[in-house]
Amino acid sequence: MGGDRGRDVPGGRESAGQANYLELFFDLVLVFALNGVVTRIVPSLTSDESATRWSSLLATVVLALPLLWLWTTTGHITSRFDPRQRKIQLMVLTSAFGIMIMSTSLPYAFFGRGMAFVLPYVLLQVGRPLLLIRVLPVGDPVRALFIRSAIWFAGSAVLWIGGAVVKDEQRLALWATAMAADITGARLGWPVRGMPRLLASGWAVERGRHLPERYQQLLLIALGETVLAVGIAYTNAPVTTETTVGLVTAYVTTVLLWRVYFHRSGEMLGAALDAVADRSMLGRVAGAAHIVMVLGIVATAIGHEIVQQHALDRPYPVWIVLILGGPALFLYGRIRLERVVFDRLSRRRVVAIVTLALVMFPLAFTNTLIASIAAAAVLIGVAVADTRHSAVRPPETPSPPT
Repeated sequence: MGGDRGRDVPGGRESAGQANYLELFFDLVLVFALNGVVTRIVPSLTSDESATRWSSLLATVVLALPLLWLWTTTGHITSRFDPRQRKIQLMVLTSAFGIMIMSTSLPYAFFGRGMAFVLPYVLLQVGRPLLLIRVLPVGDPVRALFIRSAIWFAGSAVLWIGGAVVKDEQRLALWATAMAADITGARLGWPVRGMPRLLASGWAVERGRHLPERYQQLLLIALGETVLAVGIAYTNAPVTTETTVGLVTAYVTTVLLWRVYFHRSGEMLGAALDAVADRSMLGRVAGAAHIVMVLGIVATAIGHEIVQQHALDRPYPVWIVLILGGPALFLYGRIRLERVVFDRLSRRRVVAIVTLALVMFPLAFTNTLIASIAAAAVLIGVAVADTRHSAVRPPETPSPPT
C-alpha cells in the first residue's frame, strides 16, 4: 500500500505536493504544546524529594508522547489523503484545537485537569478513523486499517479515562500503560481477533515526499521549542555571566543538533523513500527514530532550562541524566535514521553516546553549566567528525536496506 494513489478524490496525494500552510499552522500549535511540557516538568525536577524528581522523567514521556503521537497520526492522514480537501482540512484544524486544549491542561495534568488532557486525545484517535471509514469503499485495506485502529484506541481509552479519575502516581501509571498500549498496537498493526490480517500497513508512506518532509519539519519544530524555552527562561531570570554562558551553550547545542540531524541522513530522507522497496519499513523505522529524537530534544531543552535556574549548583543525578541523556537519546534516534537511509551503523554517534555515558559520573560532582558545556563539546566532536568524513568522500546516494 506504500505506492497507493492519494485518497479522497478528486486530487491525489501526488498532486498535493509538499506540506501545505494548514499543516504548518498545525505545527505551530505543537510548538506551544512541547513548550508546555518543558514548563510543566521543570518545577518537579527541582523538588526536594528524590522520588518526585525521578518520577518526572516518566511524566515527561507520558505528557510528550500523546502530543507527538497525535502529530504522527495526523501526518499519516494528510499523507494518505489529499490535505486540500475540505473535510481533511477540518480534521487538521480540529486536531490542532485538540492539542491546544491538551496543552492548556499540562500544568495541572496530574492533579486537576486530567480529563481535559485525555479527552481530546481519545476523541481524536477514535473519532478520526471512524470518520475516514465513510470515504473509503468496503473492502479497501486502509478502511480495515482504520477500523482496527479505532478498536485499539477505544480499548486504551479505558486506561486514559481511568487515569484521569485517579491522581498522582496511579494516574501516571495508568497513562503510561495506555500510551504503551497505543504504541504497541500501532507497531503490531492493530491486530483484532476475528479480523483478517491487514494488507495495508499503518506505517506505509504514500507516493511523494510529503511524510519525509513532515518528519523534517517535526525536528525543526522541536528545535524551535528549545530556543523558545531557553529564551523565555533567560528573559525571566536575572542576567548573570553564568546564565549568559548557559544561553550561548543552549543555542550552540541546538545548532549542533540541527547539523547532526540534517548531515546526510536527515537531508536525504526523501531520496531514500524513492530508493526503498519496502515503504512500510521506512515509514516504521523513520517514524520511530524521529519520535525518539524529539524526546531527546525535549529532554535537552528541560536540561538547559535547569541550567538557567541552577547554573552553578551541583546537579542532582536526574539533572545529569537529562543534560547528557537528552543528546544521547537524540543520537540514538539519529543512528536508527542512518540505518534506514544508508543501511549502516554510525560509529561516530555510538562513540558519542558512550562518551556521554562515561562522563556522567565525574560531571555529577561539578555544576549544571559545566555539564551542559560538556554535552555541547561531544556534539561538536560529532559534527566535526561528520564534516571530515564527508570531505574525503564523494556525495552519497541513499542505500536503504532491501
